[in-house]
Amino acid sequence: MTLPYINRKTFIRRNHFPEPGSEAERILFDEIQQRMKTQYEQVFPDKLAERTVVIIPSLTLDIEILSKVKGAVHYEERLLCMLMLLRMPKTKLIYLTSVPVPEVIIDYYLNLLPGITGHHARKRLTMLSCFDSSTKALTQKILERPRLMETIRQNIIKPETAHLTCFNITPLEKTLAVQLGIPLFGTDPDRFYEGSKSGGRKTFRESGVNLPEGYEDLNTKQEVIRSLAVLKRMDPDLRKAVVKINEGFSGEGNAIYRYPDVPVDNRLEENLAVSFSQHFKTVAKDLNEASFFEKFASMGGIVEVFLEGDVKMSPSVQCVINPDRYVDIVSTHDQLLGGDDGQIFLGAIFPADKIYCVTLAAEGRKIAKTLAEKGAMGRFAVDFISVKQDNGSWKHYAIEINLRKGGTTHPFLMLQFLTDGKYNAETGEFITASGNKRYYFASDNVSSDRYKGLTPDDLMEIAMFHSLMYDGATQEGIMFHLVGALSEFGKLGLVCIGSTHERAKSFYDRAIEVMDAETEG
Repeated sequence: MTLPYINRKTFIRRNHFPEPGSEAERILFDEIQQRMKTQYEQVFPDKLAERTVVIIPSLTLDIEILSKVKGAVHYEERLLCMLMLLRMPKTKLIYLTSVPVPEVIIDYYLNLLPGITGHHARKRLTMLSCFDSSTKALTQKILERPRLMETIRQNIIKPETAHLTCFNITPLEKTLAVQLGIPLFGTDPDRFYEGSKSGGRKTFRESGVNLPEGYEDLNTKQEVIRSLAVLKRMDPDLRKAVVKINEGFSGEGNAIYRYPDVPVDNRLEENLAVSFSQHFKTVAKDLNEASFFEKFASMGGIVEVFLEGDVKMSPSVQCVINPDRYVDIVSTHDQLLGGDDGQIFLGAIFPADKIYCVTLAAEGRKIAKTLAEKGAMGRFAVDFISVKQDNGSWKHYAIEINLRKGGTTHPFLMLQFLTDGKYNAETGEFITASGNKRYYFASDNVSSDRYKGLTPDDLMEIAMFHSLMYDGATQEGIMFHLVGALSEFGKLGLVCIGSTHERAKSFYDRAIEVMDAETEG
């Protein structure tokens, strides 16, 4: 049988690769990953070094849980912040998406670049698409397209200075790295458990930080009920608990349990079981109890108390572990959470409140050091619940590790790239290269049915007419993201940078005011 040339070439290439998930693949992956250390030491610090970054913004997560996120396919646009890497004149980017990103959106990002013309940057940017809007993970779509794989390889001129950066890393991304022959800047998926809800609780204990009372490595509804009963016996006044699937995303794999008014006696577990469905509620509104526990059985999960407090916040700490296991605390945020019980991520305020951000960063560093010892690498975040104590101090409880990029990644990278600044974890301040403090107010979930039908071009016209743009001279203003989700879902994201928290929030309020006025009637 004679195959067309490119198919035959691809066929030969693919069949020289080890079977996905095999020991041979693991060995080859480990060998390729050794190049990451050299790149981090020699290429990363040099702004004039030649490099190729392959950006895979795949949300490689459970399809059913991910489908509950409105406009999920457009979340692949969140890593368009990485286009700011093109400010380095010898850097080349290859960016892949499920569906094509409109040129007006790409042009918008390139026009934000400081010190580089859009034309120069565009020559070093390769945008590739699978033309596939299905619910499959983007990485899976790429692996299923041998011609697309070959196109990526042909665009990687020097594999020794190329690497993959991904939203999250699973065995699929590991296979992609092996078949492209370039390393991943992130944690080996063989260590995925460390970033799961169960693994996170164990890491918190090892790190000596506070965490909610609870139990991990659960797999059945009966184990959940038993754990709920034990927690109630420990604290008869306990009113609520949280049940979390190990691989939940943005709160969509969580559920809230409200304790009924029953005696705390030797029949407690039995009584909780009888009325369980009446008091159990999933965060994802169209994920029923049966489906939730099907996922729970296959992925495992945890039960922990719902932390109460007259004054409490939901901050996070973002960290980077380099290939030498050095830990860098790159930011802190106060997260904006929504939903009936505050379980859904909506946005973030940067930096976190000055009252506790320094002590918060110290707790995050403890956890990061433990993860570094376990072999974690790259960018990740730790979520906390911080409760104000009677004496005015704050007590931080670690609740979740995200060994991946997340909702706070995009806004911080935009600020960092645009201002060439750095966050000081010892002072809780972000200082630009020109010595000025900067803050931002960001949201991934600016949403209104009235916004539906607005195209990316419409948004840009509105933004320019009303001066809703980032100003490179003052290093203040507004940046839009998730723009592709606007027309169909009436949803987009905002990053509003200001010289104070209040000024950043005023930019956000102005943007909402204009958007509402432009779509009135």
